[in-house]
Amino acid sequence: MTPMTMTPSETIVAPGETVQADEITPDGQPSSAPAGEPTPAAGRSRSVQPVLEKLFELYPHLFGASFLPLKLGIFQELLAAHPEHFQRDSLKAALGIHTRSTRYLQCVTAGNKRHDLQGHAGDDVAPEHVYLSLLELFRRRQARAREDLRPKFRAQLMAAFEASGLTRQDYQARVQTNDQEATALLEEAFAERDQKLAKREALRRTFESSGKTAEEFADMYGLDKRELVAAIRA
Repeated sequence: MTPMTMTPSETIVAPGETVQADEITPDGQPSSAPAGEPTPAAGRSRSVQPVLEKLFELYPHLFGASFLPLKLGIFQELLAAHPEHFQRDSLKAALGIHTRSTRYLQCVTAGNKRHDLQGHAGDDVAPEHVYLSLLELFRRRQARAREDLRPKFRAQLMAAFEASGLTRQDYQARVQTNDQEATALLEEAFAERDQKLAKREALRRTFESSGKTAEEFADMYGLDKRELVAAIRA
């Protein structure tokens, strides 16, 4: 399988077309520049602001206070439904900014389904889109944070993997990239998961051979009973 191109922006246009993402800050806004030197991204953002406002006006359930993942191909549906409001290039740019915003990436990683213009839930977000969104959110947050956010990110990756329902091999094939740093982070997450599973299995076997009740075993080894029960039931 060909590795994915590293971008959190989703393909919500026709086959062969892509939404080009602008350079934006972790808050989803155009990146700043020295006074008197506006960035191209800032200019593009201002030029499509009326389009974003019209999307909010027409579809507040998708573009309002709370975002929802958009149905693939919604770009064509918007053009067809509102030719009087939207032009191809400006709509494509507006959707690029929208789908790269932090708020949109958060809604993608939250487990929401994709939605059509009427607000009806449809397909699940593909595992690779969830993965790329998590990766982008991690990088934005880590750039601002003083502490190491990798442990939390690894836990989020494994939660996304388990939610995907895929085998490890299939999941890694789906999210494969040419980005060595991203690949290393994913490998670290799986290695940490393997260690936890091995410890849980060892705990379960030790308990089963002890002849003790869960309460007695937990007290004997100073364990959290909830952790023990989770290991027994795994």
